[in-house]
Formats: sequence, structure tokens, C-alpha cells
Amino acid sequence: MIDKLQIVKQRFDEIGDLIIQPDVISDQKRYVQLNKEYKDLRKLMEKREEYLTLTNNLQEANEIIADGSDTEMVEMAKMQLEEAKVRLPKLEDEIKFMLIPKDPEDAKNVVVEIRAGTGGDEASIFAGDLYRMYSRYCENKGWKTTVLDLSEGTNGGFKEIQFEVNGEDVYGTLKFEAGVHRVQRVPQTETQGRVHTSAATVMVLPEAEEVDVHIEPKDVRIDFFCSSGPGGQSVNTTYSAVRLTHLPTGLVAQCQDEKSQHKNKEKAFKVLRSRLYDIELAKRQEEDAAKRNSQVSSGDRSAKIRTYNYSQGRVTDHRIGLTLYDLGNIINGDIQRIIDELQLVDNTEKLKVNSDIF
Repeated sequence: MIDKLQIVKQRFDEIGDLIIQPDVISDQKRYVQLNKEYKDLRKLMEKREEYLTLTNNLQEANEIIADGSDTEMVEMAKMQLEEAKVRLPKLEDEIKFMLIPKDPEDAKNVVVEIRAGTGGDEASIFAGDLYRMYSRYCENKGWKTTVLDLSEGTNGGFKEIQFEVNGEDVYGTLKFEAGVHRVQRVPQTETQGRVHTSAATVMVLPEAEEVDVHIEPKDVRIDFFCSSGPGGQSVNTTYSAVRLTHLPTGLVAQCQDEKSQHKNKEKAFKVLRSRLYDIELAKRQEEDAAKRNSQVSSGDRSAKIRTYNYSQGRVTDHRIGLTLYDLGNIINGDIQRIIDELQLVDNTEKLKVNSDIF
């Protein structure tokens, strides 16, 4: 462990020297990447310091106990020994998780798409609930959300909504939210008090740069139209909304959020690149999940992953068998506990695969 941490420290020191070099500072993209790596490694360096302190304490305590000449010192050494023995295994596990090679996708921003599934109006209302849940979660994380496109439901909520999330390690945090979410409750439109099951699909697309996906201009049909608001009412009379159709795949991306046609076109291309990139990424994720028999693969977009049961006040994540009786807080954005459990399971699986590096 100490040898592995020493290699990491060498890299940490190397980056510390690089980020103050004028040629690196002038290369904004490289500077940002190195700064991100430096911040990640600094957390590991803090754990390294704690690990070295504990192992030194352990060695020192054993020496005092072996000497045995000072009774008071021996008692203090025994307490120090006990504290180190309790903390060290936990610290080693924390360090092992941090040493697992990071997925380069995890640092990316994302485009989230929520689509109402089976359940008619109630599915649209539930899609709206999910959008509010993710918006509040992102707000609490200090992440910025921007709506790209939406289609409102006839009785509230959304038939479909796309929004962009910008922040730190967004994809790594939200990627396991992709899949089919089910809700079991009495719909607002139900007059006889019967519980219905409705569904909405969530897609989490890592934001793709132009270097990740090259789109040939001849492969894209571009249509311009007027933005529309609730009830199909015209919001403006200029053709500012943009719809892109990728001819080879049939994928469609559109944006009408901005008043500027140019900005809408830019955002629509961002969504299109992300969708194309996601297709390739999903294949890689499925292969990776199959190799390590993963419970929490983000590759299967059609899997039913979670149920929100209102009558019982519970939320169940079916992939890891986690049930929490705290639906009110969860649907209001408190989903960190679920995300933590999913990441823990995924990291544990990665740890088994990468056990040879420790």
C-alpha cells in the first residue's frame, strides 16, 4: 500500500510543478485537466498522511509495550494501538476505492432526458416529479441545470423533457439513474381511489465534445420552426427553434429554449453528439458489466430500476435490493443515499476486478 501511495505522491508532486508553468497555464484545456487531477490526488494525499501517521503510531505503540518500563506510557500505547487497529482497515478500504482507475467519462457534464412511459397523463405527471427531484438534487450539489427542450403533458408534468447539467463529476454521480422508474399511487385523475402503476424512462447522456464525435454536415438535416409554449400557443413569430435529424441513424435532437436560432442550433448539436456518443458508450458499458457481472450497469436503458410506492411511503432500488421508507424527502431531491449505495456496490465490483493492483 505504501509503495502504491508513493507512486501517486510522485505524480501529485509532478502535477504541482506543471500547473505553475506558463506554457501549461496558457493551454486552458490542459490546465483545467491537470487542475482536476491535482484536486483528486490531493484528497488521496490527505488519506496517505493519515495512513502514515497511523502506521507510525502502531509501530511506536508496539515498541513502548514491548519495552514495558513505564506503566503509564504502556497504558497510553495500548489505547493508541487499539485506535489504530480500528481505523486502519477502514482507511485501507477507503484508499483502495480511491486508487481504482477512474472512468474518464465520470467527469463529464450530462444531458438528462425524462420521457413519460406507460400510464397516460399520470406518467407525464410522474415525469414532472422526477424532473423536480433531479433539479432539486442538482441545486443542492451546486450544479447548474438548463432546460433544452420539453413537451408538456395535458394534465401537468411532461411527456418529455431534456435538460443539461453542468458541475463536478456529474456523469459519475448520475449515470446509475438511467433506466425505467415506476410509480405506484392513486392518480390525481382517478375518482375511485385505485392505485395505478405508471412509468417514466430516464436517460443520462455524457456530454460529448466535437473531438469525441465527428458529425458530417451532409449527414444532418436541419429544420427551423417557431417555439411553442403551453397549449401549442406561439411564443414567438421567428423561426428560432431548431430540429436536427441525423440521417444515418434517424436520431433527432431539437432545442427551442433560447431566443437565438444560433444558440438553439448549438445546443441541439450538443444533444445530438451526446446521443451518438451514448450509443457507443452503452455498448462498452454492457461489455464491461458482463465481464464483472455488474448489478448496477448503466448500459441497459430498458431495465426497471426503481419503484416509488406512495401508499407505503417507500422507494425500492431493484438492482441492489435497497428499500428506504422516506419517499417524501427522496422525491424532493434527497437521493444521495441511494447514489452512495449504488456507487459503493459498483466500486466493490471494480475492486474485485482490480485486486491485482494492490
